[in-house]
Amino acid sequence: MADSAPKVAAEERIEAPDAIDRKAQTLANQIKKSKHFIAFTGAGISTSAGIPDFRGPDGAWTLRAQGRQRTGKAVSTLQAIPTPTHMALVELQNQGFLKYLVSQNCDGLHRKSGILPSFTVTAILSLAKIVGKSTFVVSVGFFKDTVRLRSHQRDFRAVATYEKTVHDHRTGRKCALCGGVLLDSIVNFGDFLPEAPLQNAEDNAKQSDLCLVLGSSITIPPACTIPEIVGKKKSAKLAICNLQETPLDGLSSMRIYAKSDDLMMRVMEKLNLSIPTFILRRRLVIDVEMKSDKPQLTVYGVDVDLTPATFLKSVKLEYNRRLVRSEPFVFNFRTSLDSPLDLKFELEFMGHYGEPNLNIDFEYNESNMQAVYLLEYNPQSGDWRTIKQKGLSASERARGDVEMEGSSMLEDDSIPEFRMPALV
Repeated sequence: MADSAPKVAAEERIEAPDAIDRKAQTLANQIKKSKHFIAFTGAGISTSAGIPDFRGPDGAWTLRAQGRQRTGKAVSTLQAIPTPTHMALVELQNQGFLKYLVSQNCDGLHRKSGILPSFTVTAILSLAKIVGKSTFVVSVGFFKDTVRLRSHQRDFRAVATYEKTVHDHRTGRKCALCGGVLLDSIVNFGDFLPEAPLQNAEDNAKQSDLCLVLGSSITIPPACTIPEIVGKKKSAKLAICNLQETPLDGLSSMRIYAKSDDLMMRVMEKLNLSIPTFILRRRLVIDVEMKSDKPQLTVYGVDVDLTPATFLKSVKLEYNRRLVRSEPFVFNFRTSLDSPLDLKFELEFMGHYGEPNLNIDFEYNESNMQAVYLLEYNPQSGDWRTIKQKGLSASERARGDVEMEGSSMLEDDSIPEFRMPALV
């Protein structure tokens, strides 16, 4: 894959603006008529965010084939702003048009932009020859003789050390929810793939009557088989937007040589839909639990699917000298607390987007043992917006589970062997 990249990148083409505009209108009409519209994205949709692609003239694999180093500094995936293409796909999801998204990207921008976990199979299908791209980890734990996989978002590079082997994905951490081993989500060459995510992608491709490929060379298996399924169906349409030719061009019903942003901005205009501004959204939970008649207070983050999410650097409780700098952010009290009592917390974030500290008020009383806050940060204005929500029930906490068949035991040093063949 990386070793097969040519020293001279394939020619890039861009069609005339009026040709792109006509095809955008056709695509918009197809999206409106579609019953099961899916998208397939590659590294090309993130280049306008400052993240290099792989097979372009200055792509990571092209430079490697040429024996060259990158001269300009690439934008960190932790600081990159989702592109107009990312945000257009979010709006198409929110409006009910986009039913599923398959991505080869491990930059985390789809999830950060607002694509729901249930709408996407990203990262788990991505192939990375260069370690250090992923901000997601996967917890592997057992419950009632089944393997449970949860995807956890991190505001730092969540990768294994790979000291023993590139196939040892253990990060050295455990899931705060289930105690399972935390693995990075990068799939290296020769790794085994979990069957369920790939099967979900194939099932959606079989249901799809329209698949839009954006910024992908469609050459890396097994992900590249997803648009091929749609392209081979007589009752479905495959549209491909990429600057270079792809192996599936002959199966496509519409081929657009354009940058993905140029196409998607036109498509959204034809659909009379606005591309939303990127807002960084975080969910914060404050829990109170009685330990030997003394309250223990825990502050933690959760993703939209309620799995644990790490985005805090430290938490400080007003009038308490202790600054908690590591997860779990726990505050123990030596005596009982007066009820009601207004507690004030100062949250320090990782700061990749320049987020300032945020103060949160929590009213403790015997009937209010938990609070959930939606935190919205606008990188352009530098302002936070806080929305208090209802607490989480025990059943809601379990919503993020993805069950797969597996053994009934899991040792700390073992990782389940999934049933997909190894990548080559």
